[in-house]
Amino acid sequence: MAEYETYKRKILLFYEKHRRMPLYNEIMAITGFRSKNAVFKLIGKMVDEGVVAKDRAGHLSPLQLYEGVPLLGLVEAGFPSAAEEELLDVMSLDDFLVPNRESTYILKVKGDSMIDAGIRPGDMVIVERKNSYKPGQIVIASVDNEFTMKYLRKKGERYYLEPANPNYKPIYPTDNFRVEAVVTAVVRKY
Repeated sequence: MAEYETYKRKILLFYEKHRRMPLYNEIMAITGFRSKNAVFKLIGKMVDEGVVAKDRAGHLSPLQLYEGVPLLGLVEAGFPSAAEEELLDVMSLDDFLVPNRESTYILKVKGDSMIDAGIRPGDMVIVERKNSYKPGQIVIASVDNEFTMKYLRKKGERYYLEPANPNYKPIYPTDNFRVEAVVTAVVRKY
């Protein structure tokens, strides 16, 4: 079991260094295996554990690069209170922010039309393609073949897009209108 963890760590380190997954012959060199069959079994175990995915062509992609970050407890955002550090769990930010990897992607925010929703220029938004969308959600929409991020609103039977900044006006689509995805998270680095 310890050998497997070492092999897994070496493969993920290769990915971090080269920004691509190693080929089978490279995995043989990393692990010291003498056969591609041994590599095949190792990759099978990594796929079963959800560490990597394998597409129809046999190409690998990483799913779980990090083991997780400790969730230590709660912090009061209102009145100060005594804080106790207690390990509650270990969580992967990937699992927390990206529940559906196949339909999720990240966009970098440009502009300030959603600033009152807490979304600032330079932030990253995690968005997910879904089959249905509801008024009140922040969406990525195509309006007359241009993309924008706004609140989805509905007046009667007609949908429109509302900014979260009083300096901008709502957008009432005239021709082409399609909701592409829903914003599920905002990531900001300080």
